Amino acid sequence: MNNKILAIHTGGTISMSTTDGLISSDKENPVALDGTVNLDIRLEEIYPVKKPSPHMTMDDMLGLKDIILDRRNDFDGFVITHGTDTLEETAYFLDLALDIPQPVIVTGAMRSFNEIGSDGLYNYISSLRTALDSASRDRGVLVVFNDEIHTARNVTKTHTSNIATFQSPNHGPIGFLTKGSLQYHHQMAQQDQFDKVDLGYKVGLIKAHAGLDGIFFDALIDAGYHGLIIEALGQGNIPPSALAGLQKVLDQGIDVVLVSRSFNGIVGSYYDYEGGGYDLAGRGVIFSNGLNGQKARIKLVLALSNGLSGPELTEIFRH
Repeated sequence: MNNKILAIHTGGTISMSTTDGLISSDKENPVALDGTVNLDIRLEEIYPVKKPSPHMTMDDMLGLKDIILDRRNDFDGFVITHGTDTLEETAYFLDLALDIPQPVIVTGAMRSFNEIGSDGLYNYISSLRTALDSASRDRGVLVVFNDEIHTARNVTKTHTSNIATFQSPNHGPIGFLTKGSLQYHHQMAQQDQFDKVDLGYKVGLIKAHAGLDGIFFDALIDAGYHGLIIEALGQGNIPPSALAGLQKVLDQGIDVVLVSRSFNGIVGSYYDYEGGGYDLAGRGVIFSNGLNGQKARIKLVLALSNGLSGPELTEIFRH
């Protein structure tokens, strides 16, 4: 019996065409028209959202989770087509919120369907091939793009227009596709899993910069936020001008997680000066092991949804 794959098309460039230099959505998703050529597959396709990725919310991500869990006994794998701007966030949310053996593959395109060198249909077929391969089971959510297979945890968009935009800093892809085969060359690290999702928890994201002051911190308190991610400078430092605002947030019992705004590397409590990592650790700031800001935000929402606090919260951001 042929493998059964559920394809979930949410929109994005992969479902769009260019007319007079402007990119807009088609009435029908073009990659859905002829995506299973020469594949031994039974494919069902649904269109639950159909929106560009800047319009995607965590409610949409939760909807995708519910679709997959509702249909998990009917399919051998899942492929989600998605706009690239927030693709990594959706993939990481699903990676944390799903615990199923079937492959869940997220893909998209950097060029619309009718552009020269369009990558949408190719990425889609590559994703179907990956979902069909038994070696893809029990690997969590994967992102397939440009013949490479990346983990949802590590992948990020690195270029505004290049078709090789998705990369995994510090780690690289865990596998790749050739014309005739699929190869995995890295093992998966243990991933945290969260059963509950409460989107009532609000987590903010602030990017540190020279002269950062306390106004954004005050706004988070006034808006009733429950958590904060800071994309810190370098290995985990912020300007002293931001410390008063940060301390107000901490005094309110708001959990603060530190990541780096740098493209590679991880944060640590090394620098012993005002606003340095050692100072921040002493104030109770949590240090994250390699996540970027947008993913740390998703992880903190899910951690808070599941009642984690104190040492438990610190521990889950260490790995």
